[in-house]
Amino acid sequence: MKVKGIPFKNTGYFSDLICDYLNGKEALSPFYNRQPTLAQFKEQIKEKNSFSQNNRDVLHDALIGQYANTQTSADTATNISLLKAPSTFTVVTGHQLNLFTGPLYFLYKIISTINLAKELKRDNPEYNFVPIYWMATEDHDFEEINYFNFRGKKLQWNKKSSGAVGVLETDGLEAILEAFSNEIGNSHHANKLKEMFQKAYLEHNTLTDATRFLANELFGEYGLVILDGDDRALKQLMVPYIKKDLLAKTSFENVKTTIEKLQALPENYGIQVNPREINYFYIKDGLRERIIEQSGRFYVNDTKIEFSQDEILTELNNHPERFSPNVICRPLFQEVILPNLCYIGGGGELAYWLELKEAFSAMEVPFPILLLRNSALVITEKQFGKLERMGISLTDIFLKQSSFINKKIREISNIDIDFTPQKNLLKEQFTGMYELAAQTDPSFTGAVKAQEIKQLKGLEHLEKRLLKAQKRKLEDQVKRMTALQNELFPNKSLQERNLNFSELYLEYGQELIPVLMNALQPLSGEFSIVIMD
Repeated sequence: MKVKGIPFKNTGYFSDLICDYLNGKEALSPFYNRQPTLAQFKEQIKEKNSFSQNNRDVLHDALIGQYANTQTSADTATNISLLKAPSTFTVVTGHQLNLFTGPLYFLYKIISTINLAKELKRDNPEYNFVPIYWMATEDHDFEEINYFNFRGKKLQWNKKSSGAVGVLETDGLEAILEAFSNEIGNSHHANKLKEMFQKAYLEHNTLTDATRFLANELFGEYGLVILDGDDRALKQLMVPYIKKDLLAKTSFENVKTTIEKLQALPENYGIQVNPREINYFYIKDGLRERIIEQSGRFYVNDTKIEFSQDEILTELNNHPERFSPNVICRPLFQEVILPNLCYIGGGGELAYWLELKEAFSAMEVPFPILLLRNSALVITEKQFGKLERMGISLTDIFLKQSSFINKKIREISNIDIDFTPQKNLLKEQFTGMYELAAQTDPSFTGAVKAQEIKQLKGLEHLEKRLLKAQKRKLEDQVKRMTALQNELFPNKSLQERNLNFSELYLEYGQELIPVLMNALQPLSGEFSIVIMD
């Protein structure tokens, strides 16, 4: 196995906001607490040292309950126990309950988290660091998680769903296992995958339990702790913060202010999510609907449930488990109940976290360090050899296909199909014509401009025709290049967003995760190309 890296910016798959954050652009410094460097983690530890012992005890007891029916590795059991100690901190990633882990980057998120915990321990031996996978059990977007892709096919769980997905019963997944089994054959690795799917989804009653089993099966030996926030004791710790959201709209006001500041920047960054006046859902018996306040009364959207102010506060105190944070307040929930230093997420996740710092300050909760998860392209030695023989660089392969083909055609063509010099010469000639028009009759300036545009377009048209002719001439080479790019970028997108881990597991089996653990370094700051033996 070899690993090569390229800057995230050079891939073309990450937004300006994220690339500027990674490069430490000064304009973004008000929107985060600290950069993800080992030195800054030492400062984050000092800030988080005040984390409540009571919250540690509640967290520990909740996890003991959640793991009651899970075969826990020695390292995971130790990590759960260590969470009670003031010298223990966490590193967190979160993800939806995607069927059979969903896209490949599910693995990369967790590997980044485990590896960062290890790196922090090496740098700070007097402390302990626990990797946490936060299961998004309260999401209700079933259509986003009810499938996974395998060899270009979509294996989908067809089921009626309402409310939080975590409590969904796993009936009906036998059909997915049968379809999956028919696709993968009967090799040793294939049978291991079938067994994993069987045990996760056919031997557990809910999607939460199935996902916990699967994540534990893949990463338990590395000490990963899997957390379900849909827990009454944990939500009890959130009561004072939920109350502020209900009565003072604290999150809404502060996130709105932050968004205005982001939008005022000349960089023109887009906004990832907008806050609501109340950023909580009411969750009960298959229901998860927004809470809305109107004229001092609180309504549960699309239902007949309503509360006065006193009634909703009584409901909150008696049943905190019925209040479910949305994307704006889930990060706050995480930081209230965990002695956490860092959140590891994808570009979209970090983009909305950058909207939240002022809301955290208003709630008097430390804001964590934000780290972009590892991203990777896994290729074989054979594929890497083809790239080298065809003179395709690692940066080239990330280009959009039309740009990729045009660039390579220009490079391998025996004639120069770049009319930039001719265009520049034409522009120089027209400079003289503009001067002549100005000296004689300024009204002719428009006619000169029109002629310039016409002739430039003529050159561009001729350039495209010659390029097209060269493509025909070099058709075999174009086909080989595009076939290779299509292999590495299914659906013309990043491999990690399309492939399920099972496709790589079929090839590499139980060696897959150890290899990726060795390959992916969370603080590298680069997109990794992992060349497998």
